Amino acid sequence: MTATSAARTLRVVSLRSRRDPLASGDRQRELLRQLPIAREFEDALATAPGLTPLRPTGIDILQINVGKLCNQTCRHCHVDAGPDREEVMTRETFEHVLALLRRTDIPLVDITGGAPELNPHFRWFVEQVSALGRRVLDRCNLTILETGAGRDLPEFFAKHGVEVVCSLPHYRALGTDSQRGQGVYEKSIRAIRTLNGLGYGQGGDLRLTLVTNPVGAFLPASQASLEGEWKRELKRLHDVTFDSLIAITNMPISRYLEWLQESENLEAYLTKLVAAFNPVAAAEVMCRNTLSVGWDGMLFDCDFNQMLEMPLQTSRGSMHIRDFDADALAGRTIQTDRHCFGCTAGAGSSCGGATA
Repeated sequence: MTATSAARTLRVVSLRSRRDPLASGDRQRELLRQLPIAREFEDALATAPGLTPLRPTGIDILQINVGKLCNQTCRHCHVDAGPDREEVMTRETFEHVLALLRRTDIPLVDITGGAPELNPHFRWFVEQVSALGRRVLDRCNLTILETGAGRDLPEFFAKHGVEVVCSLPHYRALGTDSQRGQGVYEKSIRAIRTLNGLGYGQGGDLRLTLVTNPVGAFLPASQASLEGEWKRELKRLHDVTFDSLIAITNMPISRYLEWLQESENLEAYLTKLVAAFNPVAAAEVMCRNTLSVGWDGMLFDCDFNQMLEMPLQTSRGSMHIRDFDADALAGRTIQTDRHCFGCTAGAGSSCGGATA
């Protein structure tokens, strides 16, 4: 790793704090639109029967971004999260989420961030959702479990049956630390070992899922083959285990977009995504069965649209969670743009991994 790449990796200031133009979702979309591509996303979508216009199939997952505050600053982060971000969901907005859950039967609550555990209401919210009998999933960066305030989180997760979905760029130190900073890999392995000690990752009710994304400008390999490789190597190298692996395609937005631009990979990467469009994967994109809630309570078709500041649009316009209208949401057309090729390339990609 060069000194320049190391500096980028260890940079601890977000695009927002640097007042970088790419902190704007509109600027990111404008940059992508300037690139020559073979066809627009809507044209590609038209080749998949029944997907134009793209509409939701229901709400199986309520994904909640509880804030952009994080203890890490990763070069690929599509949230532009970091220690310098101050946006966190308020108790009032959490109450609106709970009110929605009480009057619906949405089975899964997917909590993300930033580091969601840094929200001061995180534990209370998990307890409330668990009491409603809903499945809770926490998207954890692992190193938060090594901090003073987070050391008892594994026990808290186990007590409430929380499924822990942990990001780890690679099963070796170089791939992880080059993307997340020196020492992150070692802390991550210790955290996995702690979770294993509580019964996570053993094939039982306490599920531990790892999430990987490529460290460069390429698509992930087969999720199934990667899972076998990762299980073998992490067991051999560190005697740790997990239940499943999710392989996610890096979305060309936010800090990963910045990296693509700086490394002169942007046009080639977008071209690769467009060429790899898969209509089968397009039919299973997460925006069709997931509703995304922003830290301020605004509703979005997906987490990526949320970061690009593209609120969902209904017959009533955009919508806040306090104004939840099931009929209006069901009849909406999902907002798309060029970044959507990231979810439909190859085997597809979603917060749940490959879709095809």
